[in-house]
Amino acid sequence: MKKGLTVVILLIALTLGLAGCGQESSEKLIVGTEPTFPPFEYQDEETKEIVGFDIELIKAIAEEAGYEVEIQNLGFDGLIGALKSGNIDVIMSGMTITPEREEEVDFGTPYFDAGLMVAVPTDNTTINSVDDLDGKSVAVQIGTTGAEKAEELKEAGLVKEVKTFDTMDAVFLELLNGTVDAVINDKPVNEVFMAKNPGKIKMVGDILDGEQYGFAVASGETELLEKLNEGLEKVKASGKYDELKAKYFGE
Repeated sequence: MKKGLTVVILLIALTLGLAGCGQESSEKLIVGTEPTFPPFEYQDEETKEIVGFDIELIKAIAEEAGYEVEIQNLGFDGLIGALKSGNIDVIMSGMTITPEREEEVDFGTPYFDAGLMVAVPTDNTTINSVDDLDGKSVAVQIGTTGAEKAEELKEAGLVKEVKTFDTMDAVFLELLNGTVDAVINDKPVNEVFMAKNPGKIKMVGDILDGEQYGFAVASGETELLEKLNEGLEKVKASGKYDELKAKYFGE
């Protein structure tokens, strides 16, 4: 009996020891993203892995902060809900920091400056700026600031129809198929779709709204936010941020 009890105690001690070792390893963060927004997040055609500027950046930030990362593919309009419900820990998805979103989540330090622009087919000669969208149809991705801007223009009588789609791929497919007149979307993403479809898409006019992207955590997650902000600072100081920007934007 004593020997049996000793064995049990040893097994319990071993189990606790292993559990203790597990607690010392990096904590995992579930990062939600919507991967049809190149070059920030997109699915590699060969490996089907979700890659991009945002993905590499959040992994580098998390590593500096002592976390591992698991990427979760979600619809853009469902990201904030998933964060608030605790299904994900962080949003990293080319998300513009806006006052409305700041009421629902806590954003980290802005990590990218962007802006909205109008894109049209290259052979279009009638739309040269946002002022020429009167009576025209516009495609946008649901839940984005581009969608918000298009609705504002519609309410102001400057756009006839706004068509929303779940993915940016679908938005630009509509443009290329000629079923809409224009797209309103973030400039760097427009540039990627222009490069993927040479000679078929162009941007017109000036930037409509200057924007900044930020990663987001659930409201009140102050410790996590501080760690990720510190991680971003370290990534920038090390030169890794500039490397990623050169890799994806040639800057």
